[in-house]
Amino acid sequence: MQARHYLSEKKQQTTIQTLLKMSRLPTKVPKTFENFDFSLLKGKDVERLKSLPSLASIYSHRNLAFIGPAGTGKTHLAQAFGYACCQHGMKTYFIKASELRDRFTAARRTGKTDSCLSGLVRPSCLIIDEIGHCAFDKENTRLFFDLIDRRYNKEGNFNMVFTSNKNPALWREDFDEDTTLLCALDRIFDDATVFKLRGESFRGKKLETVSVQTGKVKAVEPMTTQE
Repeated sequence: MQARHYLSEKKQQTTIQTLLKMSRLPTKVPKTFENFDFSLLKGKDVERLKSLPSLASIYSHRNLAFIGPAGTGKTHLAQAFGYACCQHGMKTYFIKASELRDRFTAARRTGKTDSCLSGLVRPSCLIIDEIGHCAFDKENTRLFFDLIDRRYNKEGNFNMVFTSNKNPALWREDFDEDTTLLCALDRIFDDATVFKLRGESFRGKKLETVSVQTGKVKAVEPMTTQE
């Protein structure tokens, strides 16, 4: 009985490690809910953030967006959610918006847009980091909306997680399309939770500044030789 439990546990850990490796999440120093300092956050809705490890969002197909200035923990929280999904045996994929744009462009050049989209639809949790840091041309915008539409109709446990320093109302500025198609952006937020993070940056909390001062260098008189 113990041997069977050991083998089952080992198989589970192997599966988790494989999922983490395929997710493109950092594994050397992973961003997790355990190493996120929730005590630095204040406000009446902090408990909503603290409930994220339950993964209720992915079970209920509820998208997540973390909005705020640099250094407020957006990417950490997004990656922590993805890490927890992997720990629960769900396929996760992390990609920056600029990488997504470049992948779409490459897929168009090689005629592989369908396989590109299929690969991005497959994960239970798709994390797109830094929306608003790059612009999508008309063709890439259409691929982006196609991706959203396919995931919207996906079966099983799934959601999308976004991070951005821009309010979602301003995301349209980075997509080149007419108003009709841009309305597809609203589909992201049909069933979603948006966390707006404000305050000072967490970055540099362990920064150590060492100040030193140089003194004036005394002029050295040239040596003279005596005859």
